[in-house]
Amino acid sequence: MDFNLKRDFIAAYPAKLCAALGAVMLKHQVVMYVAGGSVRDWLLGVEPRDLDLTVSRDAFGCAKSLALDLGGTFVGLDEKEDVGRVVWRDLVMDFSSFRNDTTSIVADLKLRDFTINSMAVALDPLSGSLARPRTLIDPVGGLADLENKVIRVFSGQAFIDDPLRLVRAFRFVAGLDFTIASETMAAIVEHALRLPQVAMERVCYEMQLIMRAGRSHAAIAAMADVGLLGVIFPELLKGKSLEQPASHHLDVFDHNLEALRCLEQVLAAPERYFVQNRDLFTLYLQHEKKKSWLKWAALFHDVGKPATCRIRDERITFYNHDHAGGAIFEVIARRLHFSKEDRLQVVRFIALHMWPFHLSNARVKTGISKKACLRLVKAVRDELPGLFLLAMADGLAGQGPDKPEMIEENLAQLFYEVNQVYQEHIKPVLTNPPLLTGHDLQNEFLLTPGPLFKEILDGLQNAQVEHGVGDREQAVCWVRQFLAEKGGAK
Repeated sequence: MDFNLKRDFIAAYPAKLCAALGAVMLKHQVVMYVAGGSVRDWLLGVEPRDLDLTVSRDAFGCAKSLALDLGGTFVGLDEKEDVGRVVWRDLVMDFSSFRNDTTSIVADLKLRDFTINSMAVALDPLSGSLARPRTLIDPVGGLADLENKVIRVFSGQAFIDDPLRLVRAFRFVAGLDFTIASETMAAIVEHALRLPQVAMERVCYEMQLIMRAGRSHAAIAAMADVGLLGVIFPELLKGKSLEQPASHHLDVFDHNLEALRCLEQVLAAPERYFVQNRDLFTLYLQHEKKKSWLKWAALFHDVGKPATCRIRDERITFYNHDHAGGAIFEVIARRLHFSKEDRLQVVRFIALHMWPFHLSNARVKTGISKKACLRLVKAVRDELPGLFLLAMADGLAGQGPDKPEMIEENLAQLFYEVNQVYQEHIKPVLTNPPLLTGHDLQNEFLLTPGPLFKEILDGLQNAQVEHGVGDREQAVCWVRQFLAEKGGAK
């Protein structure tokens, strides 16, 4: 299919790179193509930065030569499969030879995962720019599927060759807002049980991309519909048909999915829900990782309910399901080889997700103390806004007939009040040097290090926040009184 390219997108790259690509083609006597995701993104109007380059042979050698010519870094990804990478400035260029011993770019493209990734454009060896006439090589109808926003495999064999593509299909649902073709969806159902053949690190990579994309819920819900979500996360399936109190309208499994949907809704416009703190939430959400952590936490926030479900006086209860859920996700995250940071942050959100509700109930009944605010802030630290975003999504996801009134409004007001206490009373205590240290307890009071130290120093922090203990002299007096009351004055 001839496609008149209106502009040479390679020209957007440094002239030095284009010249070096041309030189590599001439040196190694190869034909070189820009292929795959680079072409897809360009046709979508997304300015591609990294380059996927396919050569007729010796991709390893071509990558080495380009790195040498540019002064970049060569990374040998797989010498046996003839795949290499060049990192230069802020660019990543992946080189591969024709796949599976094929001898043409058309045959190579027919072996790729999805039609939208099965297009290529040849480069001119004299300039390193797009060859003329500028012809899009599109043997399996990728351009048409791109225009129709369809994810399609050329053959079901694609899932047999690499079952990771089962998950990757949904990554494009999340990132591109595309729909999976019906025959491709049927092939996913047929081959879903092949996924455990794939290394968990690779599955984790695709799942993280889904959670970082704009339509995570659409992808996750579709994965649930075809059974793929349960293959990856069998823990979630235990919530199917598990009834909840009448404050909820969904079983535990569907409530987890609904919480993810509601979270995306809250993330898109936090100012609608936290009117008095809109700027604070906007600033918090500038860090993209935080959105991903919250999405994972939303999907798994009630994963601990099946293990803690009890019937007490004809009532369904899930006492401590938040902490149980954190422990369950710890196992899941290790199984998928999450980074330590990602694992700890998501586990913390899940384990603490009920705290805002408990504190909100207390506030409605009796108000909240500075001490209660301090305990919450110390538990969650910089992720306080995130915890309330998660709680807001959880509240919105429960729409049963017995749902208490004004949950969302009370959560927003609670955050406003907690943040006020934090800014005025807690932040100065936590950010300034401590009034007394463990060394002071040893030297001033002749105490021996042990559990008592933590009790004293935590109590002193509470006294600073609640009672205005503001200098060293007052702190020493407070400790003396504390020890006297415990019967341990020196």
